[in-house]
Amino acid sequence: MSLQSVLFDMKASVSDYLRDRPIPLPDGITQCRNISYGSHGKWSLLDVYYPDGTAEALPTIVSIHGGGYVYGTKEIYRRYGMDMARRGFAFVNFNYRLAPKWKFPTPLWDTNDVMEWVCKNAVRYHLDPSRIILVGDSAGAQLASQYAAIASNPDYAALFHMTVPEITIRALGLNCGVYDIAAQAVSPRKGIQLDYLGRSLPDDDPRFRVLDAIGANYPPAFITTACHDFLRGNAKPMYDLLRSRGIRAQWKCYGTEDDESISHVFHVNISLPEAAVCNDDTAAFFREILSE
Repeated sequence: MSLQSVLFDMKASVSDYLRDRPIPLPDGITQCRNISYGSHGKWSLLDVYYPDGTAEALPTIVSIHGGGYVYGTKEIYRRYGMDMARRGFAFVNFNYRLAPKWKFPTPLWDTNDVMEWVCKNAVRYHLDPSRIILVGDSAGAQLASQYAAIASNPDYAALFHMTVPEITIRALGLNCGVYDIAAQAVSPRKGIQLDYLGRSLPDDDPRFRVLDAIGANYPPAFITTACHDFLRGNAKPMYDLLRSRGIRAQWKCYGTEDDESISHVFHVNISLPEAAVCNDDTAAFFREILSE
């Protein structure tokens, strides 16, 4: 693991611990924990959250956690996932294999395995494969945007030797992300890019050309960032790209220049009033799309 990734891992783990420690788990949510969706031990575990008393299939949020491809688990998204479930969704929160041990495109294969699991277990856990909402933040937003391209473009999916299960991604929630992975793949790669992408793949590997693979069937997207998000500059260009392709999209920047607490992936910190506003806005966008 590169020094950049080691330092990122250390900083993020402390920050996430301090963020979550004082926040109680939301009430009124059923948790189904540590379910295996694959054959990779702890890396193939997921949780499902839904409102207590649920008897019918709910629109289903599948969340890809962030962490620069080298850090993170479902545990640091538990409170956020339960908070989104309070808004009337089922929420699937999963681990995936991390770099540098597992490189591109391993998280995308794991995401596809989760989608297969959703299809097979939909009735038991009140999931609806015809109403999937895919969300992610930071590196998870990149992965969510790329998996949506795979799921909506068979020619692009073929590059990954991937068969997408019978799901319908109705909407995306892309939070504080970076989307042009082709720009990240340019040699010489170093730091997190090297840890995830490795050295062996050529710069022009067609699988890196995510933005070129976005076509008319790509799902509508709600794109968020914050005034003090270090990836803020990626949000508006992604919005502009989607709109130029005729894809429905919204983007919003939260916080103010004088409040540095509203920064990267702020929406996961459900104790923040701005996170509640952002997550309410996101849920409203999803409901509007689902009603059409």
